[in-house]
Amino acid sequence: MEPGRRRTVRRCVAVAGTAAVVGGLLAPSGGAAYAASPDIVISQVYGGGGNSGAPYTHDFIELYNRGTSTVSVTGWTVQYASASGSSWSTTALSGSIAPGHYYLVQEAAGAGSGTSLPTPDATGSIAMSATSAKVALVTSTTALTCATGCATQAGVRDFVGYGSSAGSYESAPTGTLSNTTAALRAGGGATDTDDNSADFTVTAPTPRNSSSSSGGGGGGGGATRIRDIQGSAHISPLNGRPVSGVAGVVTAKSATGFWMQDPQPDTDPATSEGIFVYSSTAPTVQVADSVTVGGTVSEFRPGGTSGTDNLTTTEITAPTVSVVASGATLPAPTVVGSGGRVPPSAVIEDDATGDVENSGVSDPASDGIDFWESMEGMRVEIDNAAVVGPRSSYGEIPVVPQGSTTRTNRGGIVLQSGDANPERVLVDDVLATTPTAKVGDTLSGATTGVLDYSFGTFRLLATSTPMVTSGSITPETTQTPTAGELSAATFNVENLDPSDPQSKFDGLAGQIVANLKSPDLLALEEVQDNSGATDNGTVACDQTMGKLISAITAAGGPSYSYRQISPQNNADGGEPGGNIRQVFMYRTDRGLAFTDRSGGTATKGNAVVNTGGVPSLKYSPGRIDPTNSAFSSSRKPLAGEFTWKGNRVFVIANHFNSKGGDQPLFGHSQPPTRSSETQRHNQATVVKNFVDQILAVDAGASVIVLGDLNDFEFSRTADILTANNALVDLPRTLPTAERYTYVYEGNSQVLDHILLSSALAARAYGYDVVHVNSEFATQLSDHDPQVVRIPLP
Repeated sequence: MEPGRRRTVRRCVAVAGTAAVVGGLLAPSGGAAYAASPDIVISQVYGGGGNSGAPYTHDFIELYNRGTSTVSVTGWTVQYASASGSSWSTTALSGSIAPGHYYLVQEAAGAGSGTSLPTPDATGSIAMSATSAKVALVTSTTALTCATGCATQAGVRDFVGYGSSAGSYESAPTGTLSNTTAALRAGGGATDTDDNSADFTVTAPTPRNSSSSSGGGGGGGGATRIRDIQGSAHISPLNGRPVSGVAGVVTAKSATGFWMQDPQPDTDPATSEGIFVYSSTAPTVQVADSVTVGGTVSEFRPGGTSGTDNLTTTEITAPTVSVVASGATLPAPTVVGSGGRVPPSAVIEDDATGDVENSGVSDPASDGIDFWESMEGMRVEIDNAAVVGPRSSYGEIPVVPQGSTTRTNRGGIVLQSGDANPERVLVDDVLATTPTAKVGDTLSGATTGVLDYSFGTFRLLATSTPMVTSGSITPETTQTPTAGELSAATFNVENLDPSDPQSKFDGLAGQIVANLKSPDLLALEEVQDNSGATDNGTVACDQTMGKLISAITAAGGPSYSYRQISPQNNADGGEPGGNIRQVFMYRTDRGLAFTDRSGGTATKGNAVVNTGGVPSLKYSPGRIDPTNSAFSSSRKPLAGEFTWKGNRVFVIANHFNSKGGDQPLFGHSQPPTRSSETQRHNQATVVKNFVDQILAVDAGASVIVLGDLNDFEFSRTADILTANNALVDLPRTLPTAERYTYVYEGNSQVLDHILLSSALAARAYGYDVVHVNSEFATQLSDHDPQVVRIPLP
């Protein structure tokens, strides 16, 4: 057992009355087609300045340059008329607007409520309606005279009819405003489809002047945006600094805070538009509230002192929250996968040198850790997400977008050297329950939530329970061995002890008999002592093995015997008090026999004996070099000598050091350090040396090395064991899509191995990883067993 544990909707607007289609644009009957401004547009309109509850003292009109060149506005005007009026007031403009920058026109003040605007770029005295009216950007100083059809008048560069009663507009007016809300153009001001209703969102005002740009920074007194806080790196450029007036729409809430997102995103995919607002008390805001927040920017590292390998998440702490409006439209989720942002397919991080928080560059297009970081706190959607791991006991479902590679034959995704599958994300049940799911299933439709991070990986906190479409996988069954085939299997039975429910023993027995076809030999790992996790000094496991063997017989299987050596108490790692060990379980009715040679103990090292060119074991069963520091707090290899119809067979059962202590794939240390593998390398060296001693006596000896090696088929551990081609690692012989015995956070990977000496590997053996556990939400073990059938006449 290893430790650790929406589609974007394109809005269609119905236009009343008859219309003609001109150049792809809807033209009102009897008028010219609207033409999207190539550069300067009205990006924000606010008419509640100074009124009761208003956040700002003055009305304002904001402009934005969505083009690529600086534009002079000297001689231009912004003009205003009431919702139904034809009398227009004007404010003269001067200067120029750089690409991606704003221009703030301050208008009349109300009764004095609110704070001052950022320094305006132009000033007028127009008293604007707080709810509904008309605003035009005109390339001359000549006042308009129209009441309707104004958007297509000569000189009109851009036009906004705001509020439902506006008598003129582009396609349809915006929503109705209030003392606390403004109309903000989408895309940070860049979106212009000539449809006021579609292009503008009614939300809290965020006035920006010419010192502000859509690239962030909120300079010149412009309001701080969420993207300014998030920045494009893993640590906020504003970390530790106070912020105020940060606007957003509440997208989700928890017991300790809420997520909010800017409904007016910029065009930079590297900067997140969402953030978590942390509070020591339950938040009083509701989802779809439009809010402004003040507080301190902070980087929170999940897990505290035990989570030092985790990335941080950016948040606002000690918040002051003002609800501007309720019932706002939630920002559209960012689609991940086909039709949206496609995650990197192989690289998690390739340019950091030790710590992604202070080295490397933000590259979300190619680095998976930057890709997910760039959406931290945002609404994210995956359509028809492919389930690549079973729902865990923590409510987590690993998924990838459709089209990800390399997939297993049964729907998982394969961990490979150089490809740790950065497209994976865990759908988590923090905000909504998650359904039972297995590998090969699909979360049908759109799975939508807020993107978060904890326990070393990114998580999509679903805001509603996904629907599951079941896949077709069922537990596998291997072939029945012929009379001349020795069948040998390895099976990690996950902390098996007598206190486990009888259903576990019966289930394992069923898998051994029905799915593995009652192998002649099983090397079992994680067999616990008679008292299980009770730490009382017990080390014997006869009751554990007795229950398992009885269950196998009851399931219609053969009568099995077993051999093992009890460890010293709490000397072999694993669950404290459990004293896990490897056990040889074997049947003798088909020609297999165990060669007993007494004397082996927990601390006595086995040896190879040369008797006239014939190798044998000093102890059978016996442990290999049990006092070697390579096996400190870890399981010691168990060697046994068998005969199969006259053939001498040496078998070494292993359970190498676990991966506990390794840094996570998505941690801040990049590349991650795998500190646990050093011990496995040493363990592999000891085992390889022992095998070499047997082969030095008889190069044609039959040797089987098997068990839970806790390392991949492409690992250095496997390389050590297979050096000089003395052993053949059978998982390496499988097609890539079949190389897995274990599924961890959605990565199908090899941890368990069977290796054969060259003499055995030269035979026409049959090898099978039997997938009965790791892909399913209901498991008898977290590992899949595997079996090899070797023809030995």
